[in-house]
Amino acid sequence: MYSCGFVTQHPNIVVLANSKNKEKAKVNLQQQSQSDKCHPDKTLCSLFICIVCVPRYIGALGARVICDNIPGLVNKQRQLCQRHPDLMQSISEGANEWIKECQHQFRYHRWNCSTLDRDHTVFGRVMLQSSREAAFVYAISSAGVVYAITRACSQGDLKICNCDSLKRGQARDDKGYFDWGGCSDNINYGIKFAKAFVDAREKMVKDARALMNLHNNRCGRMAVKRFMKLECKCHGVSGSCSLRTCWLAMSDFRRTGDYLRKKYNTAIEVTMNQDGTGFRVADRDFQGTTKNELVYVENSPDYCVRDRMAGSLGTAGRVCNKSSRGTDGCEVMCCGRGYDTMRVKRVTKCECKFKWCCAVECKDCEDVVDIHTCKPHKRPDWLDIT
Repeated sequence: MYSCGFVTQHPNIVVLANSKNKEKAKVNLQQQSQSDKCHPDKTLCSLFICIVCVPRYIGALGARVICDNIPGLVNKQRQLCQRHPDLMQSISEGANEWIKECQHQFRYHRWNCSTLDRDHTVFGRVMLQSSREAAFVYAISSAGVVYAITRACSQGDLKICNCDSLKRGQARDDKGYFDWGGCSDNINYGIKFAKAFVDAREKMVKDARALMNLHNNRCGRMAVKRFMKLECKCHGVSGSCSLRTCWLAMSDFRRTGDYLRKKYNTAIEVTMNQDGTGFRVADRDFQGTTKNELVYVENSPDYCVRDRMAGSLGTAGRVCNKSSRGTDGCEVMCCGRGYDTMRVKRVTKCECKFKWCCAVECKDCEDVVDIHTCKPHKRPDWLDIT
């Protein structure tokens, strides 16, 4: 679980709830703003502080005090934070969801979307490089903001938005006519706010990284909209569906994660145009468009060994699959260094039987399994010579 540098409790718990602690919290936040040095790429820095840490303080201190003391926010982001503290709360509640999705998508890879405690960029120096990994994180985080806001609108958690009011009257699909009803997810509002808040800093800079981030942010937002689905309820004699009431709903966030993971695999290397207004594909033989593709500027490190400058945690100690030839296999995961095997006893539930009424009784079964973990990187012998 990711924890904020200046708060050590759970992200969604307001830890300063009484007036006695308010002034102390204000001082702590001001000190944090002055002393913390975010990485040069501050877009995710300010976003993560806002969505993961700040909402816990809003109830105790007020939006203006909190938003004024978040390091890294540009004026437009600060204004949006002050105007819509409830939106910040909604995004905060969805933050862990997309971080977990990132970790799910890369659980069997050398870079496994690891989060770092006490690091405002959450993913550490990996975000400094304009790599495929940075491209994916920007896309999935932008998608996560859209998803969280849209869901909060539909659930009635926000004062500024609710269901999509444009979905009225009658429409038609491949099954025939239907009436709009229920609560269609207001995806357009979610996209609008996410674009305004997340893109604000990037629009102030004219360089390759800013263009890359803006492009990948858009891909993330559009990925959520891509998987909107029509859900219907049938009416008529014996549920004959002679009449239908339908609404648009977001699909499970896993579909967005799977889609962006595929886009990561096919991400396109780009370089900035000389006039600084856009980018072009590095491969001159490329035939196609980058519109819906993730783009990156720098090649990724191999993530085999711990490299603080590159943000690589290395794969030493990572669990690998001895029998797999894929990215989770010991040969690939361990980068040819070999692996250690540890035999452990595992207790699982087995021989489960239903007992009337109404319980399931199981036995505890023990079995022995081999766990394989990557060996650490071996230091060259010449480094030990004094």
